Amino acid sequence: MDTSELINVMTLSGLSGLGLNNACQLYRRVGSATAIIEHRDDILDIIPDANPRIREILSDISQPMARAEEELGFIEKNHIKPLVIGEEGYPIRLAECEDAPLIVYYLGNSDLNTAKVISIVGTRHCTEYGRSLCERLVHDISQIYPDTLIVSGLAYGVDIAAHRATLLNNMSTVGVLAHGLDTIYPNLHRHTASQMVHQGGLLTEYMSHCLISKGNFVRRNRIVAGMSDATIVVESAEKGGALITADIAFSYNRTVAAFPGKVDNPYSAGCHKLIRKNIASLITCADDLLELLQWVTDKPSNNQPRQLELFNEFTDDERKVLDFMKDKDDVMVNSLVVATGLSYDKLMSLLLELEFKGVVKVLGGNRYKLL
Repeated sequence: MDTSELINVMTLSGLSGLGLNNACQLYRRVGSATAIIEHRDDILDIIPDANPRIREILSDISQPMARAEEELGFIEKNHIKPLVIGEEGYPIRLAECEDAPLIVYYLGNSDLNTAKVISIVGTRHCTEYGRSLCERLVHDISQIYPDTLIVSGLAYGVDIAAHRATLLNNMSTVGVLAHGLDTIYPNLHRHTASQMVHQGGLLTEYMSHCLISKGNFVRRNRIVAGMSDATIVVESAEKGGALITADIAFSYNRTVAAFPGKVDNPYSAGCHKLIRKNIASLITCADDLLELLQWVTDKPSNNQPRQLELFNEFTDDERKVLDFMKDKDDVMVNSLVVATGLSYDKLMSLLLELEFKGVVKVLGGNRYKLL
């Protein structure tokens, strides 16, 4: 992406009053930020059904553009990667979500589109039981799938326990921040954050020098949930950010799991609530999670894969899908998106066509099986 388009993307994302979804929706419909900026006076001619207020919001871009140009200098100086939706490097899973941010800023060395990504969240008042669960879960995953990326929010409690356990087990971990990359909050986690930059990374939708507000932490939960295959709640009170993240993940049709605790433990009440409402599946160990995600079936089968009849009747994209599925019992749509490089919409269309052809079968939980 050229510098001019990037500045326009940053300008668009920084416009006050545009709202959480509108910048990204505008970008997706028009195709470029530059086109939106250039046609800001007649934007309603291009998108007649857009909210009339958008023209007013776009009328004065001088201040957000100056802010974008300033931020460009900051990210270049600090080797921060700006990732724009639809462009290389942007989290593919997150891009599937309707309220995905138009741009995120990434400081790190891990692939955000690696084959397996899970988020681990929970209370800031983590007990010794919760820390132990984090450490055991991450350790056991590392023994089977060491390339799994662990995502959390760098907050006190479960978040930092998950990050540190991941680092200890030589896996990659990404912290999603509720502020710009010019600071670390809480400051106590600065050393861990520094380690994560070289063994994972830090990700945010916010520019530097932004004000840290409570709303930012709620907004960042959708990124934690959206960029992951599954969200695991370790400990949570009956209300809190972890439950918000779990609810968002559930709304994205992602897997949600929770650890149970003592019935009178206030920091297990949220987990029990999620399980009771059938939002989360109960897990007690890594094996439970891997079985829930069907990741155990990702290992190569000892049986010789059978040949598909009339294979030459499939398109190249259909063959990509079938090649990935042929040695697995069933696969998640997110795994197919990552493996094939196809867009979510394109992939769903292909799967529907393959289902009509009697080649694949749809299962629950956004999974498909090769017949």
